[in-house]
Amino acid sequence: MIYVAADHAGFELKEEIKKYLQEQGNKVEDLGAFEFNSDDDYPDFIAPVAKAVALRQAQGENNTKGIVFGGSGQGEAIVANRLKGVRAAVYYGGNLDIVKLSRQHNNANILSLGARFLKTEQAIEAVDLWLTTPFEGGRHKRRINKIKELEN
Repeated sequence: MIYVAADHAGFELKEEIKKYLQEQGNKVEDLGAFEFNSDDDYPDFIAPVAKAVALRQAQGENNTKGIVFGGSGQGEAIVANRLKGVRAAVYYGGNLDIVKLSRQHNNANILSLGARFLKTEQAIEAVDLWLTTPFEGGRHKRRINKIKELEN
């Protein structure tokens, strides 16, 4: 399952990526926004994605992911990372190694995309890489466990 959500700044890109993901055969659940509203607030849409990912992860569904969209992606990641079990990484263009490393080393389960800085094709490339890159485990698992200890 891939949960998606966006505020007004990420709404258009969310719609494009959601459509792409569904065309690729992914199960996608959209948690909003469902229409463009320039006065909406990103925490209202990002928190439900973070809660859903955190709950599914706690239940052992490690393949559950979230993709959230905002202007820069920064605020969205901040909201998502407030929840226990969530590791959100930001991408707003440039070197794709950051996307890959967020999965390999940090086992990120939410990708936060900065819609004001990405074209649809760039976002698709980042999403594809993020979804197909596995967590390496090893020394990185030890570090993730230390993060989990901080959450408690």
